[in-house]
Amino acid sequence: MPASTLLECSTAVAAPQFQGTWQAGAAPMGSPSIPNWQILPRCTVRFEKCQGGFKMHCSCDDEVACGALQNLCRMLSDGLCSVCCCQNGVCVCQCNLTCGRCKCETTKDGCCITCTTGDKECCDILQACCDCLAKCCQSGCCCYVCFNNTPVCCGTC
Repeated sequence: MPASTLLECSTAVAAPQFQGTWQAGAAPMGSPSIPNWQILPRCTVRFEKCQGGFKMHCSCDDEVACGALQNLCRMLSDGLCSVCCCQNGVCVCQCNLTCGRCKCETTKDGCCITCTTGDKECCDILQACCDCLAKCCQSGCCCYVCFNNTPVCCGTC
């Protein structure tokens, strides 16, 4: 599988804190974090304003990555949608799209996530997020699209 198809990412899992009483499964304070590795489909991300909010288009060049993206979206898309933009491994911007309803539809080369609302103020917030995410992406950031804080894809413009 070519390197351009899938990308590995790592996040640290926070160790449970000791609360004064011992519980089965709890680790004492100061125990090391365990790295958590996940392989994500790499895609091209495009942001576009629409009536009531905005759309994110995630498209993959590779059939395997496209299938992985569509399966992840199908399984996870019922929860909170968020996007994190990173530059040199550091989070530059994170948008939690809580003020609208996000739905994911599969396309021939990936998926389209539409986040909309009927409220004017919330629409303004969603469209401001769209502008911010598009600028980060155009500036070279890597965007991680997540459902329920689980990344489903990563990519650039």
